[in-house]
Amino acid sequence: GLPATLSVALALGVQRMAKVQALIKKLAGVETLGSANVICTDKTGTLTKAEMTVKTIFCGEQEVEVTGVGYRPSGEFLVGDTTLPREEARRRLEPIMRAMTFCNNAKIVPPDGDKGWRVIGDPTEGCLLIAAQKAGFNLQQELIERPKIYELPFESVRKRMSVVHVDGEGQRAYVKGAPSETIPACTHVRVGDQIVLLSEDQRARILAQNDAMSRQALRVLAVAERSLPANLVDYTPASVEADLTFLGLVGMIDPPRPEVSEAVDQALMAGIRIIMVTGDYGLTAEAIARRIGIVRGDKTVRVITGVELEEMAEDDLKKELGKTQDVIFARVAPEHKMRVVSALKAMHQIVAVTGDGVNDAPALKKADIGIAMGRTGTDVSREAATMVLLDDSFASIVKAVEQGRGVYANVKKMVTYVFSHNFAELFPFVFATLAGVNLVPLGALQVLAIDLGSDVLPGLALGVEHPEADVMQRPPRPRKERLMSGATLLRVAYIGVIQSLFAVAGFLYVLLSHGWHWGDASWMDPSSPHTMIYREALTMTQAAIVAGQFANGFGCRTERESLFAVGIFKNRWLLGGAVMGLLIMVAISYVPFLQSIFKTAPLTLADWGFLTFAGVTLFFAEEGRKWIARRRAARVSAAPVFVDGPAGG
Repeated sequence: GLPATLSVALALGVQRMAKVQALIKKLAGVETLGSANVICTDKTGTLTKAEMTVKTIFCGEQEVEVTGVGYRPSGEFLVGDTTLPREEARRRLEPIMRAMTFCNNAKIVPPDGDKGWRVIGDPTEGCLLIAAQKAGFNLQQELIERPKIYELPFESVRKRMSVVHVDGEGQRAYVKGAPSETIPACTHVRVGDQIVLLSEDQRARILAQNDAMSRQALRVLAVAERSLPANLVDYTPASVEADLTFLGLVGMIDPPRPEVSEAVDQALMAGIRIIMVTGDYGLTAEAIARRIGIVRGDKTVRVITGVELEEMAEDDLKKELGKTQDVIFARVAPEHKMRVVSALKAMHQIVAVTGDGVNDAPALKKADIGIAMGRTGTDVSREAATMVLLDDSFASIVKAVEQGRGVYANVKKMVTYVFSHNFAELFPFVFATLAGVNLVPLGALQVLAIDLGSDVLPGLALGVEHPEADVMQRPPRPRKERLMSGATLLRVAYIGVIQSLFAVAGFLYVLLSHGWHWGDASWMDPSSPHTMIYREALTMTQAAIVAGQFANGFGCRTERESLFAVGIFKNRWLLGGAVMGLLIMVAISYVPFLQSIFKTAPLTLADWGFLTFAGVTLFFAEEGRKWIARRRAARVSAAPVFVDGPAGG
């Protein structure tokens, strides 16, 4: 029944992962996820809410703070401690607001029923519209007066988006994009109502302001514009996005998901390394990483940009990944994510990676566990993935890892349970042969009754065990660890020897108490007057194994934890299966029809007393082993750890 029990364990794992918002597409992914030791994760939407809110606008060398949270278009504009009247805020910010709303494809949807304000389209563009609405900027009227002519969509190489609108008798380009790519294209700056040449000092102050805002975990966009000739019809990045006039910086907060910090703590405690791979600016990514605990305290972090990654040799990339310090990949494209995953796999890591775009599909396929987003992901990414996050949250990955570890532990429990009784079935024959007993200690049908009857339900019930309390305090298991590891084999042998001794002792106890002489084979003869005594001895061997398995089933529920701590009868399925196994044994022993088939005989009250003693002894022998295992684990965790140099070298 082992193949059936293993399939049930994996299927139950899939079901449990679905309950924590993780949909497993491939059954083998359940077990693989539990062994992951690196998670490469996106930032926006996975670690954060993907609910952008404009918090700061830097315009005319002055910071304007914007209040309000989420997509509700209500808030105030402050300069220092002074609140700007709405009309004044709109007047000061009108040029930058015109640019950030024109250069935009999102839509704001007002509350409807139980749904609040929401955005259709890119959350970043949505929050720009909300900020403009807070100042009373009338986008619809502006679009009537300045209709759109052309759009140069955002590209990961340019990291900018541009639109061209009618502007009086001419036309004007509006640009928004990454400060690192947009500011170098600016030659002028708007200060109040004046447009002046952008000096190097001003450029340096703008770049410093960008870094300062990024360190506050703000995602920053640069906004610019340019007047174009009325007769221009060839709209290219070269003709539209050069000689720009800098309008300002917009800083947006995408707050971390409230559950993520705890999930990060759990992952790090479980020995899982978290590597952020994002398209955001490095300082913003680092600030978020520190806020949610990926980077701890004052530890230094290595931020590697996409440009650096392109120039980096494979050996250098592996060297960076092999260091003990934290690494963040910022301003990266999907192909860079693929390189990171490939390098980690070449270093024999078990890698999980998140992705939501079409271009993320190669990395999702390359990783040991590809994780696609259920809400924001594309069909292509979901098709390539091993697992789909139904809520897009990093916390669900960690919960799924916990369930994956629990499933693997349950499979080991099943293997331990099944193989330990196989040991007990074999040993009596070996003993009888070597010791010259000259009697068969167990019938073939009795073995089948144990394997296909008494043992099946308890084995299946072990598959519904919940993960042990400390499963996320253990390191990920090595890639090469076998299911039947040395520790598992020792445990099987330990339990099997105890069961075997009681099985042989029960067999001999019945025979010797009725006057059998060592080596007398005549008791097996059906015509012998001692046939029923021999049958009782056979029944005793079978019952001793079943009684041992009754106790073993409960003992296998945990690897180290005491059953008194977790609750002996908490797994009701196991209790029911174990009782059913005993009832099968009782029926085989006492029902005449079954007695004739299995060649058994009724057990006496004294026999049941012996069997009870056997089960209780095995139970407490396992409790003793677990106590020793807990003490050893405590000594190992209490020992000081000294880290010197890169991991693995």
